[in-house]
Amino acid sequence: MTAKAITEGGFESLFKQTFQTEPNEKLKKTFARYLSTTTGPVAGTLYLSTARVAFYSDRPLSFAAPSGQESWCYYKVMIPFGNISNVNPVIMKENPSDKYIQIATIDGHEFWIMGFVTFEKTSDHLLNSVSDFKKIGTASLQQRNQFSFLDSFFIYVFSASC
Repeated sequence: MTAKAITEGGFESLFKQTFQTEPNEKLKKTFARYLSTTTGPVAGTLYLSTARVAFYSDRPLSFAAPSGQESWCYYKVMIPFGNISNVNPVIMKENPSDKYIQIATIDGHEFWIMGFVTFEKTSDHLLNSVSDFKKIGTASLQQRNQFSFLDSFFIYVFSASC
């Protein structure tokens, strides 16, 4: 993904090309991580912006299209901070080297991030970003007494780049 980011003008540019972003949204951090899925871990980039957490796979994944033909798509997930109910860093008691970050949404979806070089760093950045957004977002909503685009927009995209 780093080579693609360099050729596309950096991670910020790649992030804005891949995900629909707000005009003032800024990319804060990127992490090479895995997203746990029912078919196994998917390698990709975890993006942390001022408004959301997002994931984009490094390679396309194969699946059977309704026609029965094999198709290939990149795995893409985008979760606005306003739709995150909980971020839970998990260290397995049986095997402390197994570390995960569970992201739970307000509508009951769960996303599990894994494959950390620096678990604490990723956990801290994600927890702080969600907390900061909720503090600012709540104050902003109370002042304006209306919902912003990100408060009312919620999407999970699993196969957007076929």
